[in-house]
Amino acid sequence: MKKEQFICPYVVYDGVEELDAQDAELMRVAHEAAKTAYAPYSKFNVGAAVRLANGVIMRGSNIENAAYPSGLCAERTVLFAAMSQYPGVAVEALAVTAFSRSKTIAEPVAPCGACRQVMVEVEQVSKRPLRVICQGEVGPVMVFDGVESLMPFIFLDKFLS
Repeated sequence: MKKEQFICPYVVYDGVEELDAQDAELMRVAHEAAKTAYAPYSKFNVGAAVRLANGVIMRGSNIENAAYPSGLCAERTVLFAAMSQYPGVAVEALAVTAFSRSKTIAEPVAPCGACRQVMVEVEQVSKRPLRVICQGEVGPVMVFDGVESLMPFIFLDKFLS
């Protein structure tokens, strides 16, 4: 037997103002996207934005449904839209943020497990690491250079061959 440890590398910035211009713009778009969320049940608005290799920035928000499994997270909304509208164009970065109608979220909000698995697929299709930028409504920003830092022991397409 051997005990091992997974290390999750990431960088923490005190706020958006410390990000480079491209990442700050992507987070700004994610904040705008959160305002368009349809979240009448959780009252937890999530916004996401992606930057594609061709320079296009797209945004998405969470959409809830009274039949809970029928809704969709902001991250998957924008990633699926990007892949369908720009097939073959790599996704370079994803920014995600959220706000609650009951309290201020002052720490980074990370994607759920289902979104992380979709992000793995996007990385594989894009053939490059996906930069992931997370923030709450305000406060620090966490930046991950690749999905594996967010989701160890990822499920890969090679397992299906």
